[in-house]
Amino acid sequence: MSKKDKEKAAQTEAENKELDESTEAAVKESAKAKDKDKETALRDALHIRRTAKEVKKYTVLMRVTGLMTVALIGFIAIGYAISYFYNKYGSFTIKVNKYDMVNQGLSLSETPEFDKTVSVLTADIVYDMTNISGNDLPDNIDKINGNHNGRNYIAYTFYVHNSGKDTVTYEGDLTIQNVTKNVDEAIRVALYTNGKKEVYGKTKSTGSGKENDCDKEFLTSAQVMHTKVSDFEPGATNKYTVVIWLEGNDPDCVDEIIGGVIKMQMDFRIVENT
Repeated sequence: MSKKDKEKAAQTEAENKELDESTEAAVKESAKAKDKDKETALRDALHIRRTAKEVKKYTVLMRVTGLMTVALIGFIAIGYAISYFYNKYGSFTIKVNKYDMVNQGLSLSETPEFDKTVSVLTADIVYDMTNISGNDLPDNIDKINGNHNGRNYIAYTFYVHNSGKDTVTYEGDLTIQNVTKNVDEAIRVALYTNGKKEVYGKTKSTGSGKENDCDKEFLTSAQVMHTKVSDFEPGATNKYTVVIWLEGNDPDCVDEIIGGVIKMQMDFRIVENT
């Protein structure tokens, strides 16, 4: 082989070697690119999976928050409804046992004609009632039927009627259903029975007996009075007027009871019939 041929062969070998190296480098770069694409795809997949978890977590959180909000609104609404109906049924309520009304004819009415008889009567509320003297109550306070409240007192006249066929004996209890801030210490209750008046108040805070302006003491801390009517014949009617006020002359009528609330109820029931 001539010198020229040797040089040509060497040049060819060098070119082939360079081509092989270029090819190998290209293959390596392609492999690196593929690995990078796989890594990017994996990272994107993990990101999508994490994002989906976050979306699910957010959705659950929002759903729970929504349910809690609805529950809270429900509780508030229930509380408001209880408060509304509690106030709607006034500071003084009269009831007669429904069984006695249906089976024995003992019923209630706001008028002596008994055009409409019911088992429950309710006096209107007096808001922000301030103290007065019992001497300032109107003289004709038991002459008006139904609700006839004054600015600072509750007054309610009603009738108990025997529309049944039997002569009965019935009892009535006037009780305190709710009281706050010890406002009952200065409360007075006047009960007119067919025109006869009796004033009730709590025992003096000193424990020394009834207040000077009262005829009788409350029977207990929760019961104002008890009455019993015997030989209540068919067609008979009894008239009652209940007056409730805050007695300004009571030593316990102090600033500490301002804002206090009291609610009372009178229940009638038959205890004997003939």
